Amino acid sequence: MIIRILGEGQFVVPDDDLAEINRLDAALESALKSADGDFQGALDALLDHVRAIGVRPPDHEMEESDVVLPFADATEDDVRDMLGDEGLIPG
Repeated sequence: MIIRILGEGQFVVPDDDLAEINRLDAALESALKSADGDFQGALDALLDHVRAIGVRPPDHEMEESDVVLPFADATEDDVRDMLGDEGLIPG
C-alpha cells in the first residue's frame, strides 16, 4: 500500500500492517468525535507509525497513492474534510 502524507511524500507500507493502521485511524476518528479527545495525539500516532514502518520510494518513482493522510499540523476541520465513510484509511 502506498500512503502519502501531505507535505512529506509517499511511504510504501506493508499490507500486513493494515490492521494497526486501521486501529490508529479509528482512534483518530474517535478523538474527533469526542469533546475531550486527544486529536493531535491521535494524528501524531498515525503519522508517526506510517513514517516508522513505511519505506520511501526513490524520488524518481512516483506512483498513485492508495491513501492520502493530512499534513502533521492539520486542524480538526482539515481532517474532517478528508474523512470518508471508512475513516481516512479504507478497509
